[in-house]
Amino acid sequence: MPKLLPLGDAAWTVEFGEAVDPALHARVMGFAQALERAALPGVIEWVPTFRSCTVHFDPLSPLADGLGERLLEIAAGAPAAAVLGRRWRIPVLFGGEAGPDLAELAARCGTSAEAIVARMTAAVFRVYMLGFMPGFPYMGGLPEELAMPRLATPRKQVPARSLAVTGTLCAIYPFASPGGWRLLGRTPLALFDVRRPAPALFAPGDEAMWQAIDATECARLEAEEAAGRLDRAAFLVAPEAPWPR
Repeated sequence: MPKLLPLGDAAWTVEFGEAVDPALHARVMGFAQALERAALPGVIEWVPTFRSCTVHFDPLSPLADGLGERLLEIAAGAPAAAVLGRRWRIPVLFGGEAGPDLAELAARCGTSAEAIVARMTAAVFRVYMLGFMPGFPYMGGLPEELAMPRLATPRKQVPARSLAVTGTLCAIYPFASPGGWRLLGRTPLALFDVRRPAPALFAPGDEAMWQAIDATECARLEAEEAAGRLDRAAFLVAPEAPWPR
């Protein structure tokens, strides 16, 4: 059963479970879609996550007092809705200065850096939500054998576009930022660009696979991206194309 949790005096969080799981996320997205259809007076916006959805509302609205009960009713009756997004093949330069934690991760797993890259490029990663900073994708799908805790001492600055992992999650930092995730590589693609109609590269429901590239190719693509000549559509995978599951 969904749980209702207060978040100050102007928001409710409807919690559906505790795991990072596609089926659970489908329940969250089904609730979000049902909430949009309901068009409840006084509701300002809602923010779906892995396992919950926070609903912000006007506390002075006449319907604010009974909103929590109404949200639970909607959550109980909303069907699951798996969001089918775009599929991406994203180039990544692994290891070296681009991925300073790759060798340590390999050592902890008792294998080689090449084997880690092979596992990363064979996995399909699903975007569950954006958060932390504009365009930062929280992605599930990291192979369990690669799961590691955060760094004991976070870095003061993670380079922009760094591919990083922690626990069973994977992400790419859109901008330079402090961070404690383990850095395995870097993509030449910008994750967030306000010059575009849709600034964020990823959206919830998207899937991505990584394609290993060398330093020369990475530098070429970075130059093309900086000049505004890189077409994002070139990295999309057609819906009818083979895609590992």
